[in-house]
Amino acid sequence: MKRTITRREFLKTSLAGAGLTIAISVTPFGSHLFAAPGKGAAASFVPNVWLKITPGNNVIITVNKSEMGQGVHTSLPMIVADELDADWQRVTIEMAPAGERFKDPVWGMQATGGSTSIRHMYTPLRGAAAAAREMLVKAAAARWGVSEGDCETAKNTVKNRKNGKTLTYGQLAAEAALLPLPQKPQLKNPGQFTLIGTPALRPDIPGKISGKAVFGIDVQVKNMLYGTVERPPAFGATVVSYDADAARKIPGVKKIAPIDRGIAVCADSPAAAWEGKKALSAKWSAGVQPSLDSGSLEKEFLAGLEKEGLLAKNEGDARAALGASAKKVEAVYVLPYLSHMNMEPMNCTALVQKGSCDVWVPTQNQTGVLGLAKKLTGLPADRIRVHTTLLGTGFGRRFETDFVEEAIEASKAAGRPVKVIWKREEDLGHDYYRPGNATRLVGGLDGAGKLTAWSHRIAVSSIFARAMPERIGRGIDPAAIDGIMESPYEFPNVRVEYVKVDTPVPVGFWRSVGNSHNGFTMESFMDEMAEAAGQDPLAFRLGLLKNNPRARRVIETAAEKAGWGKTPAMGEAQGLAHHFSFDTYVAQVAEVSVNRQSGQIKVHRVVAAVDCGTVVNPDTVKAQIEGGIIMGLSAGMMEKVEFASGGVTSLNYDSYPVLRIMDTPEIEVHIVAGGGELGGIGEPGVPPVAPAVANAVYRAAKVRLRRLPMTPETVLAAMKTA
Repeated sequence: MKRTITRREFLKTSLAGAGLTIAISVTPFGSHLFAAPGKGAAASFVPNVWLKITPGNNVIITVNKSEMGQGVHTSLPMIVADELDADWQRVTIEMAPAGERFKDPVWGMQATGGSTSIRHMYTPLRGAAAAAREMLVKAAAARWGVSEGDCETAKNTVKNRKNGKTLTYGQLAAEAALLPLPQKPQLKNPGQFTLIGTPALRPDIPGKISGKAVFGIDVQVKNMLYGTVERPPAFGATVVSYDADAARKIPGVKKIAPIDRGIAVCADSPAAAWEGKKALSAKWSAGVQPSLDSGSLEKEFLAGLEKEGLLAKNEGDARAALGASAKKVEAVYVLPYLSHMNMEPMNCTALVQKGSCDVWVPTQNQTGVLGLAKKLTGLPADRIRVHTTLLGTGFGRRFETDFVEEAIEASKAAGRPVKVIWKREEDLGHDYYRPGNATRLVGGLDGAGKLTAWSHRIAVSSIFARAMPERIGRGIDPAAIDGIMESPYEFPNVRVEYVKVDTPVPVGFWRSVGNSHNGFTMESFMDEMAEAAGQDPLAFRLGLLKNNPRARRVIETAAEKAGWGKTPAMGEAQGLAHHFSFDTYVAQVAEVSVNRQSGQIKVHRVVAAVDCGTVVNPDTVKAQIEGGIIMGLSAGMMEKVEFASGGVTSLNYDSYPVLRIMDTPEIEVHIVAGGGELGGIGEPGVPPVAPAVANAVYRAAKVRLRRLPMTPETVLAAMKTA
């Protein structure tokens, strides 16, 4: 691969005030660095991320990942700044627009999710920064007439070791840009890092505190209308009738238009739009499955367990080993559908004009938004601008583009910019839910209490069949078996089966995806097997991890810091769980008490240990584990989507409660230096906490909780059958 942009073109189009710009293209054959062309310059390929050094000695980093509270707009710039020896106080970022050159080099799409931002961008960003640093040093050495070894870099400055003279990066930018670009720049040794691994303050926090930060819901565009959509109350329902004339009589209502997802109402204010929607008095058909309710859905999942599943994993002979086992344990777990409950409701602002389209949106999926806009408007990509705002949480929900579709179609119909804002009831009633599921686990033990077999059958709907059908292999949804296939436990015989259950309920990516339910079933059953073996849950797990020192250290650290094995406070008990996901090891110990009269569970403390390999910002790691624990507790103890008459009935916090601050326990997070490859951190904190609590409940009240959420009613029901 050759660099086709000429020096003359580069100087003409980018050096006249732009400074030094470094870009990187990542191909199946590795990374390739080049001087990023300015507007209008020719190039044979385009970058997906770059850094710019201005004549004013500022470093500007373009980030291709969305900021949704996970701190990626701090961590990614930290990587660049450290490798570049930049002055952190002179670093700013720009959010990338949607386009080919900003695609994730591993995924081949511009999106944020799967706890991949640091994992996918760490090496490319370091390469781009190291190349820039080498070019700056070379430029300084040439000006001073010294060797490059006589120069050192620090805080946007190159220093001459011989005479102490200095030049700023800005002063050297134009000269450095004329130099050949090193394709294999020398990266720093970890011991040379000054930013990576330190608790850097997040520069996005002041704007969020002051209210200056712009989220999607804050966007204002001249001549803008507010939009809302009347959607079907039951899955698959179609509109029978609606009164457009009545809606138009509401003061402020400007446009009523049927769109693919319902009936759009556009008005001068949100209140007018909502009143106009109410005035439609829309009538809908009964939907594709009018009898669908929570009970019928559970029956479908349980019925799935009676079917032979697609074989996802088969090591050894689990069936034979179970038949020969001295003791066999079997359990069935049932988990509910979950909603995302984003802090910021779904919203999008769109302006469709003749020859152009602008979309302002808090999205995790710029590639999807751009593709949708092309489809709906018929415009080429270069006439569409996607402006990514800050996201008021994402959790996978903002990977979808349904709310973007509504805004674009509403703007097309109204001929003006339209901001569509969902109410909380709409968020809950029209989500892409974490799928409900049922799991049957069967384990075998020999006479010495050693685990000999593990059989795992899960009945669950497919996320990838809709979202990414090309990822379905042999009919098996990879999300359905998350955390099972890559489990570090050393099972001598293991069999994993997947049974696809088709329902009208739309399902999507939810924080930690399949790990969120498989972590619960596996780690709860691990305690059941430990009890059947007559062993301590900690010792039983360690016995299955003899060849995985990272997993062992994480579990041992969590146990040590929590005081595992010590006499707990009166009425309290401890529970342990461990889960490996997104290349990260997490173990948690929960301390709980149970009111045997009311069934109420109180979680007093959660101690977590995490090994995610190289740590960029330890504060972010701790914050993400804390957030994951809180979300996992909320899901495990309170949350459940309820269904009736073919649709969703739990439409707000009164019927879909979430964890509140008064319910949040003391949380400790301990980072274990594992020295391994980069792991993700946004999601791995979620899976272990619910099973840790359930395991503690058993030790406190002698009841196994195989059904979520762990409400007082669930606890009391389990006590009756214990």
